[in-house]
Amino acid sequence: MNTEAQDNPVVAAMHESSTDYLAEYDAAPDDQKFPLARKWMDTEPLPFFKQLREQRPILVTPEATFVTLFNDVRDVLQMPKIFTAQLYEPKMNDYLMRHDDDAFHEREKAIMQSLLNRNDLPHVRNIVARNAKEILDNADRKIDIVSEYCRAVPASLVQDYFGYDHVERKTLIEWSYWTQYDTFQNHPFNLHTEEKSRFIVEQHKRVSDEFGKYMAFLTVRRLAAVKADQAKGVLLCAWYGLVKIVHKLFGSDKYQVKDDITSRILRSSFPSEVEFNLIRKGINAGGLLIGAVETTQQAVAQVIEFFLKDQALLNRAQKAAQLDDPAEFDALVWEALRFVPISPILFRKAAQEITIAKGTDHETTIMPGTNVLIATQSAMFDEYCYDNPDQFQPHRNWYHHFNFGFGAHECLGKHIGGVMIPEMVRQVMLLDDVKPEGAMDYDDTPFPQTYNLTW
Repeated sequence: MNTEAQDNPVVAAMHESSTDYLAEYDAAPDDQKFPLARKWMDTEPLPFFKQLREQRPILVTPEATFVTLFNDVRDVLQMPKIFTAQLYEPKMNDYLMRHDDDAFHEREKAIMQSLLNRNDLPHVRNIVARNAKEILDNADRKIDIVSEYCRAVPASLVQDYFGYDHVERKTLIEWSYWTQYDTFQNHPFNLHTEEKSRFIVEQHKRVSDEFGKYMAFLTVRRLAAVKADQAKGVLLCAWYGLVKIVHKLFGSDKYQVKDDITSRILRSSFPSEVEFNLIRKGINAGGLLIGAVETTQQAVAQVIEFFLKDQALLNRAQKAAQLDDPAEFDALVWEALRFVPISPILFRKAAQEITIAKGTDHETTIMPGTNVLIATQSAMFDEYCYDNPDQFQPHRNWYHHFNFGFGAHECLGKHIGGVMIPEMVRQVMLLDDVKPEGAMDYDDTPFPQTYNLTW
């Protein structure tokens, strides 16, 4: 057991609090109970969740119910027909995430997982390393790591690996940002003002319209190239004429079929009974962007900040970054993400009455329509889940990790994130004498917005 990691002062400070959260909560007026709990979850999650796990593992508030213990969290996430993704429905097109434990969801997720072949991961990591190093090498030893790196690198992967060409990185970043904001951070339990919530919805609609038009053009152009490529050797290929017309519209007389994911989707062929037609292909190709940029930047930025806050841990990360085998470094990153995940919760809406934690002293009946905040960060600090959970110990059991979700709605691209996130952090840890020029600024949003580094 590494005492250097155990004694990390940043880790210790994250657990310290003199607040009796439940005493304050119980004394508060009903209309202030949830805002109090929400504030603590956002600002002091580890001590707040620890008191809940020990004294009130299921906290029923007027607006939402918190679930904090590992077994209860895992149980809830394994019942998608009961604890549903209904809150996503008005926020997205007819994408698989809207569906709970049905043929549609299972079919499309299976197809997409096969196309996002895990054999690609070394190639993906190389792309990420190359793009990351290029940005840092050109930064003149000073950078806003959030906007110029943490968002730019995954946007480049979207271009290179997912196949979103003829579009600027900054546009991809904006599309991802507002879609993520509205879909996952704009619900009643986020406590936005009506004006702010409406603004987020309007921005999401604006970028969705732009994105939809882009995906239509991308699909038509790529499909023409795919069909022409598949028809090689045919003397009179009507597709060849079509491909020249389509590419002239985009200012190019050339076409090339690359091995990117959009092209794989369009090259795939299924019987009509599988119900994966061109429309479904286009929607699934579009879904690749949404989870790739903003979630990645938040994870990477927060881990970088976590390492930079403690010299001993920073030294350890910099040493591990030099190793040829990334396993030691990656383990540091995933342990850091227990402490600074992109979100401390997942959310669901109960579709029927159900009693959870049966047979325990915190057995609770959940009523239909209840918003359930599933405290996945809390679950990762449950002693059932890990020994000495309050300590920083890399190489913990990956299967008890919730940073990519769990169950039916576990992240589709988790294996890509599994190499992209640590490699992006690693490239920063390779810089000489890297240090922050101030605190990370969230600018009244859920996402990091500015974090200036020099080296």
